Amino acid sequence: MEPLEKPYIIGIDLGTTNSAVSSIDLTSDETRQRIEIFPMPQLSGPGEVSQLKILPSFLYIPGEHEIDKQTIDLPWGSGSQGFVGTFAREQGAKVSDRLVSSAKSWLCHGKVDRRAPILPWGVGEDVDRVSPVEATAAYLTHIKMTWNHGKKGDEDLFLENQNIIVTVPASFDEAARDLTVEAATRAGLKNIT
Repeated sequence: MEPLEKPYIIGIDLGTTNSAVSSIDLTSDETRQRIEIFPMPQLSGPGEVSQLKILPSFLYIPGEHEIDKQTIDLPWGSGSQGFVGTFAREQGAKVSDRLVSSAKSWLCHGKVDRRAPILPWGVGEDVDRVSPVEATAAYLTHIKMTWNHGKKGDEDLFLENQNIIVTVPASFDEAARDLTVEAATRAGLKNIT
């Protein structure tokens, strides 16, 4: 039997507050393929990785001496200047000036430069910032890296080599959709719908 070109269809619900990933394994022998929720590994506390059904869409950019770097190192790497998910949301509740939230909403805000480092919004110049596109790319990069880490080096199964569908709100205009595609490209996901 000749192998399928792309063994999975991946759905990424890129949410303002939470993101989720589901997949269908097209190589399954079952007569009807099942939709599987991808339990996303993420930091749930310092040095603690948990698999959760959703990835909170939060990016935390720690200060230089705020958090021991070893406690936020991930087995698959991070790909961004901060960390995303549950621990990012919880740490941001304590230090809100370093928390990026609602990045997806900023993608459709036509009165700001969405490629400029404006998030976290309203913080002082001493805080590192990212653009809405970069924050969105950080969420997608985390999703890609955790998926790929679970595939044990089999590049044929890597996320970037699958059929990927990313959902966006119906209210997104063409510019916001294009910026979402740009964020996916920055995350290494080139062929998305």
